[in-house]
Amino acid sequence: MQNLSPTSDLAQVCISSLLCLADRTMPKKAKPAGTGKEEGPVPCKQLKMEAAGGPSTLNFNGPSSLFESLISPIKTETFFKEFWEQKPLIIQRDDPALATYYQSLFKLSDLKSLCSRGMYYGRDINVCRCVNGKKKVLNKDGKVHFLQLRKDFDHKRATIQFHQPQRFKDELWKIQEKLECYFGSLVGSNVYMTPAGSQGLPPHYDDVEVFILQLEGEKHWRLYHPTVPLARQYSVEAEDRIGRPTHEFTLKPGDLLYFPRGTIHQADTPPGLAHSTHVTISTYQNHSWGDFLLDTISGLMLDTAEEDMAFRAGIPRQLLLVETTAVATRRLSGFLRKLADRLEGTDVLLSSDMKKDFVLNRLPPYYEGDGAELSTPGGQMPRLDSVVRLQFKDHVILTVGLDQSRSDETQDKMVYVYHSLKNRRALHMMGKEETECHGLRFPLSHVDALKQIWTSAAVSVKDLKLTTDEEKESLVLSLWTECLIQVV
Repeated sequence: MQNLSPTSDLAQVCISSLLCLADRTMPKKAKPAGTGKEEGPVPCKQLKMEAAGGPSTLNFNGPSSLFESLISPIKTETFFKEFWEQKPLIIQRDDPALATYYQSLFKLSDLKSLCSRGMYYGRDINVCRCVNGKKKVLNKDGKVHFLQLRKDFDHKRATIQFHQPQRFKDELWKIQEKLECYFGSLVGSNVYMTPAGSQGLPPHYDDVEVFILQLEGEKHWRLYHPTVPLARQYSVEAEDRIGRPTHEFTLKPGDLLYFPRGTIHQADTPPGLAHSTHVTISTYQNHSWGDFLLDTISGLMLDTAEEDMAFRAGIPRQLLLVETTAVATRRLSGFLRKLADRLEGTDVLLSSDMKKDFVLNRLPPYYEGDGAELSTPGGQMPRLDSVVRLQFKDHVILTVGLDQSRSDETQDKMVYVYHSLKNRRALHMMGKEETECHGLRFPLSHVDALKQIWTSAAVSVKDLKLTTDEEKESLVLSLWTECLIQVV
């Protein structure tokens, strides 16, 4: 053991106040996308629901509870069966308590104090406006001064985009940390503040799953058929190419909108009203089966090549200088079939850069106070006769890889324990990787014992699958020192 170095349909729900519904009727499905027929905007249909009373704010008892309360009254099972990666969902609520809570997440008036902490154009804030279907960036150089920012907002009718507010707003940190646990994917956010009668961005689509929470004022939205469903890249679309909007609606404080990546959209603040503020919470960037396959197959191929000489044999001379031949294609197909057979027949822990990237760049667990529980071991020190259990399980992963501490040519495989307990909140989603990996590494012989700890509600140290008592005590002491287990 060593420490590591450093798609196009929209279901619309208009909901009465005090959401906690004992019985309700789901809206009818709209026509499937891709028929080639243009449809007019779909108005919001009022559903008759009985309010049963109850809290209106979010439920932080756990990741699942948080997400269910976020999309309430839609049930989680319904959401993933009918909407996720398929079609947009709008939840329009008439709930003053929830509207007040949403408004507390971020307000235009927060900018003054935030600017005093040292915000910079480009990194923290963008100022822009949609002019003739194009995005016009109005950023200055260097540090953001609040008076100039407010001048651009009031006189140039510019939209202010604040990047990753969870770095500064505790409640957004609390929400997004739970959502990262729920999705097992990085969750970022941006706040958009737009004056009345103005639009910040042209029609475009994103490469992320999007949840929009309306915080202040109203925002008028138009959604269009996707040209690239589940898109992998951001793209601006010319308005003369996207046709009529399939759906058109206005969000008010407390309302929520979800749409899949690839959904073409644009939004503006209606004239004659106050400014609009909304937060866009996004996830699942580069998180597809294709990404997972690419991540898995590299480690699987290296493992297979160690045992199968055919994978180590050289390719034909000059193959890189000519078009791929039928013989080479058949050979590659055969190798892929071998890899598939090996994958189906193994329960061995595979290396995964996706796992590592997620844990190293995600938010640390939400805490109040100084967060000592994340950096200082607490409770009783584990011994051979102790019973221990894993803590912060949603923030810890196991993976395997070569021993990067070895400088010679022979690198043994090691099992790595990575965690996000010491990640820096201030760097979250800012394009800067952590300067060091937080966690531990152990010999591959420890993998079964680690799996015992990971899969058990609690496990006796003396029952760990290791050869000697010394190894068992050393393993749990290392995990305890890193604040990853506790004695029960």
